[in-house]
Amino acid sequence: MANSTALVPNLSPEHNLSRYLRDIRKFPMLEREQEFMLATRWQDKEDVDAAQQMVTSHLRLVAKIAMGYRGYGLPLADLIAEGNVGMMQAVKRFDPGRGFRLSTYAMWWIRAAIQEYILHSWSLVKIGTTAAQKKLFFNLRKIKSQLKAIDDGDLRDTTVKTIAGKLNVSETEVVNMNRRMAGPDHSLNAPVRDDSEGEWQDWLVDEHPDQETVVGDAEELSMRRGMLEDAMSGLNEREQHILRERRLQDQPTTLEDLSKVYGISRERVRQIEVRAFEKLQVSMKTAAVEQHLDA
Repeated sequence: MANSTALVPNLSPEHNLSRYLRDIRKFPMLEREQEFMLATRWQDKEDVDAAQQMVTSHLRLVAKIAMGYRGYGLPLADLIAEGNVGMMQAVKRFDPGRGFRLSTYAMWWIRAAIQEYILHSWSLVKIGTTAAQKKLFFNLRKIKSQLKAIDDGDLRDTTVKTIAGKLNVSETEVVNMNRRMAGPDHSLNAPVRDDSEGEWQDWLVDEHPDQETVVGDAEELSMRRGMLEDAMSGLNEREQHILRERRLQDQPTTLEDLSKVYGISRERVRQIEVRAFEKLQVSMKTAAVEQHLDA
């Protein structure tokens, strides 16, 4: 199968597209019996010639499917080439014993290869990669055409609502995807003005903290945690437990619950908490001063 492209017409240059479409018409379509025989030869003996005949007999199907994806701004020749790869994968995995024709099975592989190529060709900034976003991406143009809104810029509210309902996505996702698909890609290396040496990327600002800040914050956080643990070790077991439950939990335990644990009043629990916290503050301040003096 590695040499199965040997007889496939060359499609790399864009100006060869018309000649390619003429050339693939020369390959005969296969009858069901012929297809079964060739598929069996490939499956049993890995007969490359048999695989080649199955691929070339379906090149017109690949071209037809690829033409349905012309609205994504990519060269048709590239879409067909990717579809041919999918066709080869389909032939490689086709099982003639299941009873259906190769074309029925191959359509999935052809579409999958073309869609994967389109997704990789569009920048990740412009389109997400979740299943819902892929579905929206590949069906938005078709539904807009059905609703006679293919040439609209921002979609009308009623159109957005209709599309969101058909594809089971949110209206916000429809609006955002429509705008992403409508906007062309721009190079970050393009000059800001024709008479300027500055590029657009020069104006980009990374709002994330720099590496030194991140490392410094991490070290400080680690130091503070160490001081806290040291200070906590100076409290008795009950004080530590109450303080952790009341001050160091996302959802603090109530005074009522802790009073039941220790068999004391809620007011007594509150007093222990306050006293333990005061001890903790004194201990941490002392440690901070000592560390500063050492530095």
